[in-house]
Amino acid sequence: MTALLDRTDTAVRRPYVSRGVGFAGISAAMVAILVAAGAPTPLLPIYQHQWGFAPWVLTLAFGIYAFALLVSILVFGSLSDHVGRRPLMIAALGLDLVAMLIFLAAPDVGWIIAARIVQGVATGAASSALSAAVVELAPERFKKLGAQMTSMAPLGGLAIGALFAGLLAEFAANAAFEVWFALAVVMAAGTVFAVFTPETATRKPGAVKALNPRISLPRQVRRLYWTTVPGIVGGFTTMTLFMGLVPALLVAVFGVRSPIVGSLLAFVALGAGTAASAFSSGVKAPRLRFAGTSAMVAGAVLFVGSIGATSLPLLWAAAVVGGAGIGASFAGATRGLVPEVAPHERAGLFTAIFFVGYLAMGTSAIVAGIFIGVAGAAATAVGFGVFNAVVTLIGLVAIARFNRT
Repeated sequence: MTALLDRTDTAVRRPYVSRGVGFAGISAAMVAILVAAGAPTPLLPIYQHQWGFAPWVLTLAFGIYAFALLVSILVFGSLSDHVGRRPLMIAALGLDLVAMLIFLAAPDVGWIIAARIVQGVATGAASSALSAAVVELAPERFKKLGAQMTSMAPLGGLAIGALFAGLLAEFAANAAFEVWFALAVVMAAGTVFAVFTPETATRKPGAVKALNPRISLPRQVRRLYWTTVPGIVGGFTTMTLFMGLVPALLVAVFGVRSPIVGSLLAFVALGAGTAASAFSSGVKAPRLRFAGTSAMVAGAVLFVGSIGATSLPLLWAAAVVGGAGIGASFAGATRGLVPEVAPHERAGLFTAIFFVGYLAMGTSAIVAGIFIGVAGAAATAVGFGVFNAVVTLIGLVAIARFNRT
């Protein structure tokens, strides 16, 4: 009995960091887990050269991550509303550390795919809990920044991951080892930090029931949510385009074989999205959604035009315009939806948002892999670009109609 009281007293007196420090640290952890997700993009072609596997395996490794993440979101997405944010963050960051260690020791592509599955599960489990925790830990004067972080972190993290790994792939002697070792250290630090982060959610019953795969979308935001779905789909498939297809396209159409060029294109696209989200805080959410979706339509047109004209400048322009559209559209969606739901509904809302996005990402990556083998990289990329233009144009019409009413 005395030992039990001692343990309880120790738990009560645990030296949690302040909410402000927690906000900064968990925001960094949210970025870091996406940095790790973006890092494999420039490394997969190196693995292909070393191990000699077929090109479709590249898209399988990319797509399997998205599907693992999708299943994880469905199972664990609302769990932090019941057990608290902190336990789920600790578990997810620890699992991502395991994924980094598998990458680090991988002897063949089968282990890389296994690591991507573990990484997808970890990222999915972390997505809703980290997003909700960042909003809740933000000091009162930074509440708007907390909401901004949820839209900036996915794009910024993926951009940094692609650039970081791409630079090492270009200049380091053993790029893969250095990338995964550095990220393993970061994940270990993030896991330890999460242990000392204060809890922001009140536990409620129903944790076991919450593990049933489902999407919990609050009734009051359903109409607004459905108008944002085409923009979310277009944004995530545009990310797939620059992170999964462009490296193959650069070789097949533009004759560019340096891995740093593909990494820079991904960085520019995702970095433009991050900047659009960061510097649009004064723009009202409905206008931001409309402007972002319009930019994605224009970016898709520029992308298709770059292939038809074999023009690298047009491809760079597509990265800037389309990437900015991703950030503005996603920021407008989250800023419009998050304030309309109660704190205990936030994790469920983010689950609904990420579910649609990663379903689109995983499906499009697998389909693109199949078509590359049949029709080639150029034709596949053109079809992909046309699809993005049509989907985002539908979203533009839906947003315009919603804004009028």
